Amino acid sequence: MSTLTERLQGGPEWLKSWDPENEETWDSRLAWQTLWITTFSLIMCFAAWFLPSAIVPKLNAIGYSFTQVQLYWLAAIPGLSGGLMRLVWMVLPPIMGTRKMVAATTLLLFFPVLGWGVRSMSPDAPYWELVVLAFLAGIGGGAFSGFMPSTSYFFPRRMQGTALGLQAGIGNFGVSLVQLLTPWLIGLGFLWWLGQSQMMKRPGKPDLEVWYQAASFVWLPFILIGAWIAWQYLKSVPIKANIKQQFDIFSNPDTWWMTVLYIMTFGTFSGLSAQFGLLMINLYGTGNAGIVQGAGADAQILIAGYQVPDPAAYVFLGPLVGAGARVLFAPLTDRMGGALWTLVSGIGLAGSIAWTIPSLTPDLTNADTLQGGFNRFLWGMLLIFLFTGIGNAATFKQMPMIFERRQAGGVIGWTGAIAAFGPFLFGVGLTIMSPTAFYWIGVAWAVLCVAITWWRYARPGAPKKS
Repeated sequence: MSTLTERLQGGPEWLKSWDPENEETWDSRLAWQTLWITTFSLIMCFAAWFLPSAIVPKLNAIGYSFTQVQLYWLAAIPGLSGGLMRLVWMVLPPIMGTRKMVAATTLLLFFPVLGWGVRSMSPDAPYWELVVLAFLAGIGGGAFSGFMPSTSYFFPRRMQGTALGLQAGIGNFGVSLVQLLTPWLIGLGFLWWLGQSQMMKRPGKPDLEVWYQAASFVWLPFILIGAWIAWQYLKSVPIKANIKQQFDIFSNPDTWWMTVLYIMTFGTFSGLSAQFGLLMINLYGTGNAGIVQGAGADAQILIAGYQVPDPAAYVFLGPLVGAGARVLFAPLTDRMGGALWTLVSGIGLAGSIAWTIPSLTPDLTNADTLQGGFNRFLWGMLLIFLFTGIGNAATFKQMPMIFERRQAGGVIGWTGAIAAFGPFLFGVGLTIMSPTAFYWIGVAWAVLCVAITWWRYARPGAPKKS
């Protein structure tokens, strides 16, 4: 096996040669080091990207006065910007190299995260400022389309299902982590030194003193650490391609088929992760005028005996299930192939979405029927997240098998970019139509993806068995 020194070219950053398919030259230690460092930064990226989704549902409770539509848009905008930025980041790995790209991207997260902390302390901040901060949070979403292709350069095809599944799945934990920690962090009184507190209104209960800025500021030192580690220890693979050369993926029809499939999996995961809390509030919480009237301690719960759910206690569960499934099923895709599990994902999503639909029209007859509807809604959502995680792992196994190495990196970046519009599309969809109608569209999309997967990739004699 060649030494690392022998593979260096043009300074300590660029490897002289790198062929993961050649066991004699492949350095597994360097490959796994790259994966773990990049994954740490990816966790920070997802935390920054979904930080608005953890803060937005409570903005009115801490002193803002936005409409439901304005709140949906604030939760949706990071998805719009994340998708747009992924179109930029997807071409960066061959141009910048892994080291510069990961370090610079991680450092950029500092600014929107700091901004959300500052504006959490200012309930009179204008709406446009929060829109700008929501847009900048999309930097964290854009990173995925650069980080994943660059990591794929370091591993042989036989291991890419496991490697990419681990990186993406653990990175996705950043979504769950920020939603889990936010309600805990904001209640820690000893964090008073991070700035002035806010009084959070609760239906039928006294106001609660909170420090919402803590949910943002806690990430800042980890972001700086991630940027420093990436700059110090990452290397870059000499895979060179200009922007024009990278666009040859669009002449391959499988690029478009895999895009449709990844919209089903990651588009649904990211979209529901961003909108889960607002959906819960508007269907079964304080946003439903048939359940709660008024605000704060003077609010009246109209359904006797009903306990209004706190979204903060539940929303982290969906991303947690989805990310966990992506990690756990990644090795199975290496053993059994990605197409089979994409097929399972599509069938599971069609069924779980259809099963959830009745709960999208809450039965306000009494507390028992309302609670039953909420339970069905919660379990249905968790099932949807489960199958998105399986599909996310499966599609990322398929792409390196279908495309040659340089193209596979580009396709991973492109599909990730388009699917990142999930939070935006879900936000827009839920503002222009009922949740029931939107979910039926989801069922139809899943059925379409099942048909594509079976015909193109999974059936006996399929053109692209993967």
